[in-house]
Amino acid sequence: MRDHYDVIVIGGAAAGLSAALILGRSRRSVLVVDSGEPRNARAEGAHNYLGREGAAPSELYRVGRDEVAAYGVEVTAGRIVAASATDGDGADAVGFSVTLGSGAIVAARRLVVASGAVDVLPDVPGLAEQWGRGVVHCPFCHGWEIRDQRIGVLVTTPIGAHHALMFRALSEDVTAFVTDPSLVDDTALAGLRARGVRVVTGPVARVLSASGALTGVELGSGEVVSLDALAAASTVEARVDFLSGLGLVAVDQRMGDFRFGSALSVDADGQTTVPGVYAAGNVASPMATVIASAAAGTQAGAAVHGDLVQADLAAALAASGAGQPTR
Repeated sequence: MRDHYDVIVIGGAAAGLSAALILGRSRRSVLVVDSGEPRNARAEGAHNYLGREGAAPSELYRVGRDEVAAYGVEVTAGRIVAASATDGDGADAVGFSVTLGSGAIVAARRLVVASGAVDVLPDVPGLAEQWGRGVVHCPFCHGWEIRDQRIGVLVTTPIGAHHALMFRALSEDVTAFVTDPSLVDDTALAGLRARGVRVVTGPVARVLSASGALTGVELGSGEVVSLDALAAASTVEARVDFLSGLGLVAVDQRMGDFRFGSALSVDADGQTTVPGVYAAGNVASPMATVIASAAAGTQAGAAVHGDLVQADLAAALAASGAGQPTR
């Protein structure tokens, strides 16, 4: 690891490695700093990723690291704990310095933030232990694997009823556990019942497991409902604390009055509100799938390269005196 790069990519999962790949192929010097904590680490496979359907996340990212290394990209294990702006070189007034947990300080002309997000789970005993296994969150990511099974849906958000209907398309045995009656109106309840979804109103006391597998839930009344899988929504919080030195903070993501997470604000190219800092993946789009995160990383990487091309041009013109006023 050297002292200065064209680009530092923060995060080495789908978004970060995709940004690094296009930048490496553009002959940019790139450092990827990866904490080794991808959001989907507990999942057995990544789905809907064309050409890599069902690949284990660890394998997908291992292959990705090998691919970017072939283009000169450096990947280092570590965590960024702080970032700040510095004076750029020549005509390029943009520059950044990042501090790793090890104490190392590295500079770059541009940053790509692909640090991902953290799932804050419903506070139900036993749920966290099954997260990414017996407890799933997305019918597209995990629905096929639990098709035709006994599926429970923990309704903790205003779209929980719709969530239950999505899983009903995968199984005839679906139970919606409505923990807060205000979340589901009469129209939604009628729709669930019309589709044959059993509705249970009241608290879920805990998620039950045996021999490492989910077996059901225990209700507040003490009744046990046997299940093979449980769907639950998380609150998705962007990993951005280390960006406070740049004045970058995540903003609340809302559906009406309901807050479902936080994310960095970016434009279509992944540019944040700080010039020279780009972001891609779940840190900027909480609901993005793996393949969508990879695509966003590619877009951000391409935008960064274009940004640097213009900065290099400005520096060259300034050095040559071209474009300067003449007498």
